Amino acid sequence: MSNKILLAFIVLIFFSCERSVSEQNGLLFWSSNNNREIEFAKEFTEKWNKEHPNQMVRLQPVPEGQSSEEVILAAVVGKTTPDIYANMWQGSVEMYAKAGVLIALDSLEGFTEFITERCGKETVKEITSSDGHIYQVPWKINPIMTIYNRTFLSKIGTTEVPLTYSEYLAAGEKVKEDSDNDGYIDKWLGYTSVKVIWYERFFNFYSLYIAASDGGSLVKNNKAAFNNEHAVNVFRFLQKLYINQYYSRERLSAAQDPFIAEKVMTKWTGPWEIEHSEKFKTREDFDFDFSPMHVPDDHTGPVYTYADPKNIVIFNTCENPQVAWNFIKTMINREGDKVFLETSGQLPRRQQLEKDSLFSDYFLKNPKVVKFAKQANYVKGVDNCEVIVEVFDIISQEYEACVIYNKKSPEKAIEDAARAVNVLLGNNES
Repeated sequence: MSNKILLAFIVLIFFSCERSVSEQNGLLFWSSNNNREIEFAKEFTEKWNKEHPNQMVRLQPVPEGQSSEEVILAAVVGKTTPDIYANMWQGSVEMYAKAGVLIALDSLEGFTEFITERCGKETVKEITSSDGHIYQVPWKINPIMTIYNRTFLSKIGTTEVPLTYSEYLAAGEKVKEDSDNDGYIDKWLGYTSVKVIWYERFFNFYSLYIAASDGGSLVKNNKAAFNNEHAVNVFRFLQKLYINQYYSRERLSAAQDPFIAEKVMTKWTGPWEIEHSEKFKTREDFDFDFSPMHVPDDHTGPVYTYADPKNIVIFNTCENPQVAWNFIKTMINREGDKVFLETSGQLPRRQQLEKDSLFSDYFLKNPKVVKFAKQANYVKGVDNCEVIVEVFDIISQEYEACVIYNKKSPEKAIEDAARAVNVLLGNNES
C-alpha cells in the first residue's frame, strides 16, 4: 500500500470517527484554526447551546492538514463533512455546489431577506450560483489596499499620495534616483510577490483589474471576459514597474518584511497589515497609512478592489439545515458582527459598516481600520466559476512572461490568457 493511499485511508477513518461522534452530539461546526476565530466561535457556540439544549452545536477547528482546502476536499470525498463550515473560500463554492454537496441556503426560512438586508443586493448577486441558488453565507472580508510609508514619501519630496498609474510611476522614478548607488538599488517603490502561484494574483493583477474595471469579471457567460483595455493596461502598468526597476524581481520578503525594513515605500495588502506593522516596526515613529489601489489616469468614481472573502456553508450531510442556519444567524447579526470585528480584527461583510453606530467605539479606537470599512462598500470577490483556480493559474503564467520577464506584450499576454481560458471552459470561439 502506497504512502498516499495509506494517508487517505487514515484521513477517511479519522473523519468517519469524527462524524459518528458528531451525530451523537448535534450539529458539527468546523471553524478555522485561527486562534481568534476559535475564540469567537467558542463564545457563540456556548451561548447557543445554553439557550438551545435540544439543538446542540459541537465546535471543532478544522482538522490539521496541508491546507484547509485539502481537508475539506478529503471530507467531501469521504462523505464526512461537518454540518457547518466557516472558512470557505468563495472561489471553491461553485465547484462544490455543482457537485451537489452543499445546501441551497435560499431554500431556508428567512435566509434571503436576512442576507439582503445585511450585505446588500450587489453582494447577493455576486454570490448567486449559475443555477440561480445561493450556497454560501457572505461572512468576512479583508479588502486589499495600498499601504504606504509617510516618511519615505516625504524623503522623495512630496506629501501627495500617488493614486494613479502615472503618479505612481513618477514616484518610482524619484525613489530610484534617491536610492541608486552606482547601479545598486537598495530601496524600491514597492514590492509584490513574483511567484507564479495563482493566489498571488489577488494581491497585484486582480485587485488592480477590479479597480480599473469598476468590479469587472474574469469569466462571464462561460467565456473569458478580461480580454479588454483594463487588463491590458494593468499588465502594462505592472510591466513598467519592473522594466524601470521600480520593483525588484528578487523575493525581498524571503528574509524580512521589506515594508517594515523600510526597503519599499508601498505594498498592496489587507487590514491585517495594521497589527503586523505596529507589532514589528523597528522604530516608534514608523508612520504608515493606507490608500486605494492605483487606477488609470482617466478613472473616475469610487475605486473597487478584491474583497478577499471567506464564507460559511452548510453541507448536505446536515440533517437539520434550518437549525444550522438559525445558529449561523446569531454569529452574523449586528451584535455577532461587532464581537467578530472586536475579536478578530477582520471586517464582517455588512453594508455601510462604518456608518453603523454599533461599531463606532471600535473605529474610534482603531482609526486605520476605518479606511478598510469604507473600502468594504466597493469590493468584489471572484466569479462563480468551478474552474476559477485554473483561470487564475493561466493568468499567472502570462503574468510571469509579460510582467516579470517582458517576454510578451501586454496585448499578446492577455489575448493568449483569454484564449486558454476559453479552451478550458470548452468555448473555442475566438
